[in-house]
Amino acid sequence: MKTLVVAEKPSVGRDIARVLGVTGRGTGCLTGKDYTVTWAVGHLVSLKEPGEVDERYRKWSMACLPMLPEKIPLKVLPATKDQFEVVKKLMNDAETEKIVCATDSGREGELIFRYIYEMAGCKKPVMRLWISSMTDAAIRAGFATMKPGSEYNALYLSARCRSEADWLVGMNASRAFSLKYNAHLSIGRVQTPTLALIVKRDREIETFVPDDYWELTADFGDYKGVWIDPEKKDTHIPSREQAEALKKKVSGKTGVVTECTREEKRTPPERLYDLTTLQREANRKYGYSADKTLKLAQSLYETHKLLTYPRTDSRYLPNDMVPKIARTMQLLPEPYASFVKAVAPIKKAERIYDDTKISDHHAIVPTDRAAKLDGLTADERNIYDMVARRLVAAHYPDQRAMATRILTDVEGERFKTNGSVTIEEGWRALYRDEKKDAKADAKELPPLQPGDTREVVKTSVKASKTKPPLPYTDDTLLKSMEDAGKTIEDEELREKMKDAGLGTPATRAAILTRLIDVGYAERKGKTLRSTEKGRTLVKVAPGEMTSAVTTGKWERALSKMARLTGEEEMNTREARFMDSIRRFSTYLVDFAVHKAPGARFPEEARPAAKKTTPQRSSGKKT
Repeated sequence: MKTLVVAEKPSVGRDIARVLGVTGRGTGCLTGKDYTVTWAVGHLVSLKEPGEVDERYRKWSMACLPMLPEKIPLKVLPATKDQFEVVKKLMNDAETEKIVCATDSGREGELIFRYIYEMAGCKKPVMRLWISSMTDAAIRAGFATMKPGSEYNALYLSARCRSEADWLVGMNASRAFSLKYNAHLSIGRVQTPTLALIVKRDREIETFVPDDYWELTADFGDYKGVWIDPEKKDTHIPSREQAEALKKKVSGKTGVVTECTREEKRTPPERLYDLTTLQREANRKYGYSADKTLKLAQSLYETHKLLTYPRTDSRYLPNDMVPKIARTMQLLPEPYASFVKAVAPIKKAERIYDDTKISDHHAIVPTDRAAKLDGLTADERNIYDMVARRLVAAHYPDQRAMATRILTDVEGERFKTNGSVTIEEGWRALYRDEKKDAKADAKELPPLQPGDTREVVKTSVKASKTKPPLPYTDDTLLKSMEDAGKTIEDEELREKMKDAGLGTPATRAAILTRLIDVGYAERKGKTLRSTEKGRTLVKVAPGEMTSAVTTGKWERALSKMARLTGEEEMNTREARFMDSIRRFSTYLVDFAVHKAPGARFPEEARPAAKKTTPQRSSGKKT
């Protein structure tokens, strides 16, 4: 009797097979004495399209909406039907005794396997392989600690509810609004509120009216100060006349130091990367799109085995990884090895270990595999460098700096002076070559005391204008998506949803790509701007679809669902959640028919909508 291992991709399947000593080749699989290893090639099975669920839905008609089937059946995807038949045959083969689910360790990976298992009509026992690294040691350890697949039923329930909810809302809303406006429109629970963020920012930029202001600087010889309003704590002077009057008032006069404080400031190392933080920083540093960073990190995880699982929302490590991280750091190549030697013997960095802040996976870190950087592309090396440098920096001491603040009074007017001088470089030693850290310290300020006097030897007035908000980049939009729950005005709801954002780290890159693909947004250099089609959609869509509140509530409910343990409670939560989704789908259709305002979409956005099924919201894994 054999054990069948089902991986998510051929490359992962081959790695697992090598570790298990499985070398025989078969069609769509690898075979051995005790194991057969096969793979899914991503999604082999999906929910049926509306016309496949019910013949009535083949015709695009408002009379057929809302579409609310009691059950949404599964179908085998035509493009990968041959591989599905391979997996199905192996699952039901008389020689197969049990099955190992080795798809990616997360909500969508669980969904991929369960859909295949259900479509194959398999009833054999399942064990779950749950790993965060593709090194040989991690795979062996994962097989040694597998749990029954039933322990992940709640995770599957959450994934299935997400999939069916996106189908119901996306299909109904997309059809209803496409029919209403005779335009091919795609509406989804994550992509539409994300689009609304871009549209809102673009409108703020377009309607922004700059205000003129002036700033007055006084030169006291061995230091300078900027005029400040003591009540508003603001350096802006609203008119040139007022600025010139202040300049005349203080020029050549004597200033008295009223306050001089020196305080040591400590800046701890940055925490480790989760996927969103890695994508944001790679966009700032290298201009990479969120999707490109994800693909690079996935390659370093899957192909090169140099990074741990990238689709994580945690920036922490479990306490039991302390010895492993020490080994990992010792194996890092140059230039990191020199920095590691400087902190040897390696001690536990308390800030990055917290078992309570880890869900499915821990932070992204290098694996305990000796890295051959010459085998990486320049882009892959950039991502590896960011992750490796961040891990080493986390074990360095804080940066220490002496911050000085001076207030000088001249004829009743206040001038502020701030300065900072590094005392100990600490973790910033790893970033000496970067612009933001290569900037020299401010000129050291003189050792002043309250009561000291200085003559104003020179004054200058600088004219400026207030600036509009900056257009979104991948970096800033990912941050806004992540923090969407924190921007809700209702204080009680904001507190309940403080950890709820738009999408998940694993899906956000796909959402940005989707917005561009359907013509709602476009890239202009490094920025993301809305198109006329996107702005029109946000104008006509109901507030419930353009607000972060709706999807934030859903994501919060799904996350809670994934942590349930009792079968009865799972069934109750599932029924309650899906009932709310059906009611919402009905509301969206009713809104499109009776309440949506008049609007005209661009001509180029008008293919024959009735012959095309728009994609529902991109909640699937990329």
